[in-house]
Amino acid sequence: MATVHFIPHDVAIPVAVGTRLIDAARAAGIRVETPCDGAGTCGKCKAKINDGEAATQANDYKGLTRAEREDGWVLACQTLVHGDLEVEIAATANEGLQILSEGHALNVELAPWIRKVFDPPQNVTRVLAGDDAIALEPGDTSDQFYGLAVDIGTTTLVTTLLDLRTGQELGVTSSLNPQARHAQDVLSRIKLGSKPEGLRKLHGELIEELSRQAAYLATKAGIAVVNIYEAIFSGNTTMLHLAMRTDPASLGKFPYEVKLQGGTHVLAKEIELGISEHGIVYLPPIMSAYVGPDITSGILAASLGEQPGTVLLVDIGTNGEIVLSVDGRLTATSTAAGPAFEGMNIACGMRASSGAVELVALGEHGIRAETIGAAEPVGICGSGLLDVVGELAANGGLDKNGRFLNNGASHDKAWRAQWETVDGKPAFRIAGPVYLTQKDVRQVQLAKGAIRTGIDMLLKASGIAATEVDRVLIAGSFGFHLRTKSLIHLGLLPGEFSDRVEFVGNTSKSGAQAFLLNRHTREKMRRVVEQVKVLELANDPAFEKAFIRSLQF
Repeated sequence: MATVHFIPHDVAIPVAVGTRLIDAARAAGIRVETPCDGAGTCGKCKAKINDGEAATQANDYKGLTRAEREDGWVLACQTLVHGDLEVEIAATANEGLQILSEGHALNVELAPWIRKVFDPPQNVTRVLAGDDAIALEPGDTSDQFYGLAVDIGTTTLVTTLLDLRTGQELGVTSSLNPQARHAQDVLSRIKLGSKPEGLRKLHGELIEELSRQAAYLATKAGIAVVNIYEAIFSGNTTMLHLAMRTDPASLGKFPYEVKLQGGTHVLAKEIELGISEHGIVYLPPIMSAYVGPDITSGILAASLGEQPGTVLLVDIGTNGEIVLSVDGRLTATSTAAGPAFEGMNIACGMRASSGAVELVALGEHGIRAETIGAAEPVGICGSGLLDVVGELAANGGLDKNGRFLNNGASHDKAWRAQWETVDGKPAFRIAGPVYLTQKDVRQVQLAKGAIRTGIDMLLKASGIAATEVDRVLIAGSFGFHLRTKSLIHLGLLPGEFSDRVEFVGNTSKSGAQAFLLNRHTREKMRRVVEQVKVLELANDPAFEKAFIRSLQF
């Protein structure tokens, strides 16, 4: 046996010799992200061996700079414990995490699916789901019934507690989706969840976190968690399969079959969700394998099917989903944007939390970089990443193919001193220890190219020119300070959209609230979803050429 002492957590734990350092950390209750599922490729589980003996595998240096290696840093997922250790685990950058929990709200009549009726002669209260009694409670509890609106994102979770008697929001909480520690994007999640052990892990960790959130909100609001009778699960199709403990394998291969249709209830106890033992979970209608209930919720929240003119809804996230409304006729599609917008696969990338660079501007006086909480810079989150790449593209720091022009046009700029070399490769210094690499630019290109391709092909399939789009609604919990200018500079949005963009926030969450508070929205959206035309891009022969064009700045 060996003892591993983690600092600054001041936790020591005995482990068997040969245990991976990351497993020792988790056994000690220390959360460490491994978006690559321990493959040693993402570089997000850095640890510094201050004292003791450890052995590392051959690929442990991926994601580490030469200076970090020389200073004793390793990757926890690739390091084996050979003896007593004193270890410093790098901050996970989740403290003060900012997750957008507000979105364009739809005002609905208060008519929840869950109701309570007190029977004075019997001195009991009937809990009704629709017209069916699901429980009997002694005494008069008719003023105590609550529900949850849950946005299950690939990267983040947002849970809202509502009083179903008044419609009042009693609290909201958010966190990272714990599944992201093992697999960053939808395709990786499908691959892992297709194995029985992986499905158990992904389902179990998700439900455990949602149950924790429910208990936290109940305690904070001073109510009993057993009086939470319904939860709305809004998320992409893969997330709902995992939440329901349903094998997602069919979502990852042609013909991309969906095993859940949505528009249905399941018993909360069947998936071990920690609310009332009589509680139920509602899944909004599902359009396809890659256009999920989060977009159904978004359509509802934005009243997209009732909007006049031509309106485009773009949900920017790990999975980019897009809906076009032409006088209420809806066409939807999706593209795999990947995790770059969340700071993953980026050299100095991190979540949107304290110390993350969230805004970058280049000007005649140099570079301006602002961090979350005005803290010392420690990394860069999605909004800052889009800013810096967009600013470089607009100011001569990148050519149209995304190559650094560190020896060319940018050398007459006030920020020319930001160019330097890191580990023998060109880099752009943003602030303090935070820099941008050529590889980072490529990751942004792939992500923005995927979304732009979806937009272009959706417009083309509908016979709509960019100039004919009246409004562009940008949704999603990604980022607090996305700027239209950066989206245009990157080419993520066509230039014609520059004066038509509105940021509508987390419509998956606000749509889930509408489902929770008004039962009639469920039948309404079932009919809407039946009429949506889904454009599948995966097998479209034009996709590859369109994608290559979309990579350009």
